Amino acid sequence: MKEKNLLVDNNSKSLEDLTKEINEIIKKLENEKNLQNSLDEYQKLIKLNNILEKKFQKKGKNISENTKQKINKIVLSKNEK
Repeated sequence: MKEKNLLVDNNSKSLEDLTKEINEIIKKLENEKNLQNSLDEYQKLIKLNNILEKKFQKKGKNISENTKQKINKIVLSKNEK
């Protein structure tokens, strides 16, 4: 699977779906006896992990921005009183 296809396919997935897919790959890798056969799966796992990490960072940033906006709104309403 091409890296761009992997990114496009997985950017639309939820954090839960990505985590589930990562866990499935880990189980598959744990059962594999020949590590040479696992290289593609390891590479896919690393890419999925990077996508998951970026999604967490984006969600964290959104939460921070929303919280900041709510705090500013509360402060403004208190100042108006």
